[in-house]
Amino acid sequence: MKQILVTGATGNVGRQVVAQLIENAASVRALTRKPEAANLPAQVEVVAGDLTAPETLSASLDGVEAVFLVWTVPGSTAPAVVDQLAQHAQRIVFLSSPHQTPHPFFQQPNPLKQLHAEVERLIRASGVEWTFLRPGMFAANARSWWAPQIRVGNIVRWPYAEAPTAPIHEQDIAAVAVRALLESKHDQAEYVLTGPESLSQREQVEIIGEVLGRSLRFEELSAEEARRELPFPRAALDMLLDAWAAALGQPALVTTTFAEITGRSARRFREWVLEHVDDFQLSSDKL
Repeated sequence: MKQILVTGATGNVGRQVVAQLIENAASVRALTRKPEAANLPAQVEVVAGDLTAPETLSASLDGVEAVFLVWTVPGSTAPAVVDQLAQHAQRIVFLSSPHQTPHPFFQQPNPLKQLHAEVERLIRASGVEWTFLRPGMFAANARSWWAPQIRVGNIVRWPYAEAPTAPIHEQDIAAVAVRALLESKHDQAEYVLTGPESLSQREQVEIIGEVLGRSLRFEELSAEEARRELPFPRAALDMLLDAWAAALGQPALVTTTFAEITGRSARRFREWVLEHVDDFQLSSDKL
């Protein structure tokens, strides 16, 4: 039984990676800063560790064959962390982003692109087997972006209604990650992953409304209104506004990578919404 270390195990994708590894009879170890709050299946070995403190990782790496790496912290410790991983594991599967993809949506100035590119460089130089996953927009963003407004009314105030994306289900990202963790044939592969359809942000909100049986209305904000109203860090919001603006007037990038690797069709955005209806229900309906 392969021993797999999953970082980011309590996140949207990490939880799915853990669940699917268990289904594939792998031995799963989850790295988290707060083991007591992880809420993972009983068969998962939960260990304390922090990517910002490389000295905390040693115990988590004993006997590990492969690592699912999610990087959500500053990059200053990346060299030391990658070095430690490479001393123990044979393979690293890194959740990156489509920073090399020649579509305008992905080519706007973005500090995250630089961070992911540097982590990729370090992994390549380490000598281990590697696979880079580069998913586009997550379907789960709908929960954090629009659900707070939909839970209290039928109006979604948001910028760039017609900007198209191809939202991908976190289970599909995880499915490719699990293949890469368990199969050697994905060594040195760089997979750009998207959902199966290009949908404008307005269309995505309409789909949520159809699933809920409610008539949701999209009120488009200007970029300046978005900067005043939306609770985003300024740098992150500016990056998104630039990306949405650049994406106007053309379809979102849609890849067939998921189907080619798994032999299954990628899940549509409507399927994701159907699975997460409770996240969008009116607060009064939950009383």
